[in-house]
Amino acid sequence: MAFKPTRRDVLKASVAAAAGLAAGPKAFAQARRGANERLQFAMIGVGGRGGAHLKPAAELGEIVALCDIDATTRTKVLADYPNAAAFADFREMLETLRGQIDAVVVATPDHVHAPASAMAMKMGKHVYCEKPLTRTLGEARRLQEIAKRAGVATQMGNQGTASDDLRNAAAVIQTGMFGAVTEVHCWTDRAGGWWPQGVERPEPKPVPETVAWDLWLGPSPERPYAPGYHPFAWRGWWDFGSGALGDIGCHCMNLPFWALDLREPTAVQSETSGHNKDSYPSWSIVKMEFPERNGRPPVTLTWYDGGKKPPAELANGEALGGNGCILVCEHANLHAPAEYGSNCHIAGGGGLPTVEFEKSPGHFKEFVVAASGGPRSKGDIVAYSGPLTETVLMGNLAVWASGERLEWDARRLRVKGRPEFDKVIHPTYRAGWML
Repeated sequence: MAFKPTRRDVLKASVAAAAGLAAGPKAFAQARRGANERLQFAMIGVGGRGGAHLKPAAELGEIVALCDIDATTRTKVLADYPNAAAFADFREMLETLRGQIDAVVVATPDHVHAPASAMAMKMGKHVYCEKPLTRTLGEARRLQEIAKRAGVATQMGNQGTASDDLRNAAAVIQTGMFGAVTEVHCWTDRAGGWWPQGVERPEPKPVPETVAWDLWLGPSPERPYAPGYHPFAWRGWWDFGSGALGDIGCHCMNLPFWALDLREPTAVQSETSGHNKDSYPSWSIVKMEFPERNGRPPVTLTWYDGGKKPPAELANGEALGGNGCILVCEHANLHAPAEYGSNCHIAGGGGLPTVEFEKSPGHFKEFVVAASGGPRSKGDIVAYSGPLTETVLMGNLAVWASGERLEWDARRLRVKGRPEFDKVIHPTYRAGWML
């Protein structure tokens, strides 16, 4: 279905663009910023997680444009932000309003994260993108390259990164007071009751009149519309989502990644329930091997999802909840019993001491500060969230292989001696959606 803007979309966008182009885009942008120093936000995806970003964006800046492929969602949000221009196609929005937008928030399904973020950054816009940063390893590396070249402020939507609990726990681990960390265990209860995985495709149905299905598909291969893709269950499909690892891995792995700099594993291997390479498996266990790095010893990280969990004895008698992380240190096991790394403590013992660490002004505000010329966000794509996303998605590469041990060349972004995996790392895009 081709993009068809409403009359209101076209009128609002055309008037705004004409006002800017009359004086030249650069002059218009400078004049606007002189009159109003608040960031001008464009929101791509305004349902679900995107809806959660509307309030902080409006409080810390101005929402000048919003985009969603579902007309029902657009109409609902426009009622609260009537001065914003509305679009179904983010490409149309960015081109039309390029002189009025300072920052872009990307909160689409995973498969559109990279195309939307790449286009915005190439246009010089600051970008806040939901987790996982991208659906594929190749996209994660490419966004790091684009962000570095563009020099814009960036951040991935990973709320735990701003929490005092996580930052203090990472700093405690880095002091070495519990000795070296040799093992990390992270788990989640996704998918299962959250969305289906390990299933066949649903039966095709007519596309709802309010949904621009071709735009929803974006860079992914064409397939018929069916209930169960939009608006949420897309996470369980390889073409659109990144499964349980993509949904919760960026959270549960965040603490050990920060504390131990767990990037560039040398090998990965998985055990799964089996899958058809269309829908993710109903459960998986993934083991990643990390070499010595900057003085810390080698570390193995094991990931569990779909209800699988680490050995109970690692928690020293404590119950393991739906999400969590355990770090096996020389002198104690540390247990963070929630996905954001909060309440990390000595398993079967007491809490962690408080040490010195840099506090965040708040998750979304950290991005706004960076976009306004302040310090770079901790979740910056180049320095942190891009490498974190690569680590998480290495788990999915192992899940795809389902049983094979893969030796990884991080610099070249390739499985050693296995070119057949290149198509998973760098999938083919549909025309019109290139990075």
